[in-house]
Amino acid sequence: MTEPLRVLLADDQTLVRTGFRLILGADGIDVVAEATDGTEAVEAVRRTRPDVVLMDVRMPEMDGLEATRRILTGAPGEPRVIILTTFDLDRYVYAALSAGASGFLLKDVTPEHLTAAVRTVRTGDALLAPAITRRLVQRFTRPGSDTAALHRDLASLTPRELEVLGLLARGLSNAELATRLHLAETTVKTHVARILAKLGLRDRVQAVIVAYETGLVSAGARETAEQSTEQT
Repeated sequence: MTEPLRVLLADDQTLVRTGFRLILGADGIDVVAEATDGTEAVEAVRRTRPDVVLMDVRMPEMDGLEATRRILTGAPGEPRVIILTTFDLDRYVYAALSAGASGFLLKDVTPEHLTAAVRTVRTGDALLAPAITRRLVQRFTRPGSDTAALHRDLASLTPRELEVLGLLARGLSNAELATRLHLAETTVKTHVARILAKLGLRDRVQAVIVAYETGLVSAGARETAEQSTEQT
């Protein structure tokens, strides 16, 4: 891609926006708009069509969670949203991931990590490793709950795809999945892509959330799987 990456900054703190704008600009990333609350962010996204939105969770008028929901509803594929927070593993982060955000960053992120994160989600990858997402899900979700942010019917998945989804939710990488299932890594990637397409999910983060919220995988499943592997 030869065109500059386009980013929207949504944060009610002027110093945060200024600092991030300077960091991104120095790396050749264009900041096309800034917003001080969720309402402004939603309007700015519609007006400027950025590739990535850096979205603060706590803002006046409309918070980042609601803004993320409105921005991503009916607009699959773009923009990608990265949640900004001062708290690691915040319950709002989990809700934002369920709403379609591609990951989260702490506000004290290093310049190198910030620019790398923006470029990562732009390519369609999730910012969080499955294992990190798993910890978020185990802490905040309740399988079958009416408050679950993602609702998906797994009936469209083949038995093999269900197996891949279950292992993915336990935190296994593509390479680990390939070893576990005795498949080529390219075949695993194909299975993952089909799972996301069939369930209408944006990335692996949402796939992990769906696996837990539907009850396909339960808390402690990874530990059980690892113990089983050690015994065989």
